[in-house]
Amino acid sequence: MYSRDDEKGIKTQPYLPPPVFKSFAGGRLRFIVRSIRQGLKSKIVVLSHIDLLLPGYLVKLLSPKTKIILIAQGIEASKPILSRKKRMLKCIDLIIPLNDITKERMKTLFDIPEERLRVFNNCVDPFLPAPADESRRNESRNSYGIAENDFVLMTISRFSSKEKSRIYDKVLIAVKKLHASFRNVKYLFVGKYETDEKERIDSLIHDLGIEDDVIFTGFVPDGVLADFYNMSDVYIMPGEKEGFGFPFINALYYNMPVITGKSYGVSDHPYGNSLGIMIDLQSQENITSTIQKVMADVKAFMPDRELVMEKFGYPGYKNNWKTVIDELKVHP
Repeated sequence: MYSRDDEKGIKTQPYLPPPVFKSFAGGRLRFIVRSIRQGLKSKIVVLSHIDLLLPGYLVKLLSPKTKIILIAQGIEASKPILSRKKRMLKCIDLIIPLNDITKERMKTLFDIPEERLRVFNNCVDPFLPAPADESRRNESRNSYGIAENDFVLMTISRFSSKEKSRIYDKVLIAVKKLHASFRNVKYLFVGKYETDEKERIDSLIHDLGIEDDVIFTGFVPDGVLADFYNMSDVYIMPGEKEGFGFPFINALYYNMPVITGKSYGVSDHPYGNSLGIMIDLQSQENITSTIQKVMADVKAFMPDRELVMEKFGYPGYKNNWKTVIDELKVHP
């Protein structure tokens, strides 16, 4: 596995033994040259992002028998690209969008035929810590000044001035509106943020007068995330372009009701509320009323754990990859 941007010495275990991982610390030319050399020796090359099309395209050009697979992330695969990148994309043997909406957008934007697209949802991290013991819930809450009877909305935050959807803003406004009937609603932001965007959010919180009801943890290591899910009551997606992304799947894995958008890959699934509550995240009224509805009966909106593991479990994900690779070997 070659990584263009990871720093040297990055810890890869338990996912990969160090000898199979090579990082280039942002050295693009070295990354491209080494990737091409290695790709020409390989039967199958997997690209993790559209941004890596160039080395994959050059490998295909120099070695037509080598199969190239591209994993298409939702956001980057849902916007127009330069014509030269389109030509490169046409040379890819198989594209794996992470949800159905991304697949349909790629067909429309890039004129990719159906047979070269195969949807794989992300999977639950097989090394994700198990759900925390319920007895730790109040202990974790106490450390952040959250009372036992507080109703906690949670988001994995990554505040950025580039994020234009402003779903955070609408949830903050919902907290203020709900205080008229439910004074004990709090909003927990778990994770890091850009300073400028944090200042903007702080200004909104001040204007709403909810400074005591919003909590920012800052960066937290993955190993303790289970405690934050355990101390919260509902997970709200931070944006509309997540699809079945890791924050979404992790919240389901940790047995939390999830409020998410109807677009970008999670709309119209046949599972009711078992895999999340789908709403229009652009509607302030929808956000506020849905939170109120979940507060009234949290258990009615809990995910179906058996279904979560069936759809997003690692064994199924691994089997999907095995099937695809076997097919590419059979059809040279």
